[in-house]
Amino acid sequence: MVVIGLGSNLNDPESQVTAALKALAGLPDTRLRGHSDLYSTAPVGPQDQPDYVNAVALLETTLDPLALLDALQGLEQAAGRERRRHWGERTLDLDMLLWGEASIRLPRLVVPHPEMTRRAFVLRPLLDRLPDCRLPDGTPVADHWASVADQPLHRLHRLEEDQFAD
Repeated sequence: MVVIGLGSNLNDPESQVTAALKALAGLPDTRLRGHSDLYSTAPVGPQDQPDYVNAVALLETTLDPLALLDALQGLEQAAGRERRRHWGERTLDLDMLLWGEASIRLPRLVVPHPEMTRRAFVLRPLLDRLPDCRLPDGTPVADHWASVADQPLHRLHRLEEDQFAD
C-alpha cells in the first residue's frame, strides 16, 4: 500500500483536496483503495498563512516510485500548484509518505517521508485509516502520536467512507 498525504490552503482548499482524491483515482495503473476524512490544521511553517486542509489516500499501483512521483507532481501542476516560500501556502501538495514496507532513498524521493512522524496532520488521518501501520523499521506509527498530539487539528467533516475509492 502506498500512502499519499494531501494538503492545500489556497483557492478553496477543501475543494482542492477532494478534487485531488478524485484525480488520484484516475491515475494510470493505480487504484485508490481508500482515504481519510478531511482535517483542518494550523500551518507548520510561517504563521501568516491560512490553515490547511489535509487528508491521506491509500493507493495500490504498478508504477515505480519515480513514475508515481511524476504523476503526483503532474496533478499538483494541473491544480495550479504555487510554491511561494518554504513551508508556505500551497494550492495543492501531494507527498508520498509510505511505500509499503520499503525505504526509498533517491535524489528526488525519500520514503518514508522524513517529516511524517512529526506532523499531527499526517499521523491522525493515517492512524484513522491504518491504526496498525508500521514504518519500514517495524516501529508502529502510533508510537509517534504522543509527540504530536498537542498540535492543533480538527476534523472538518466525515467524508462518505472511501467515496472516491474504486
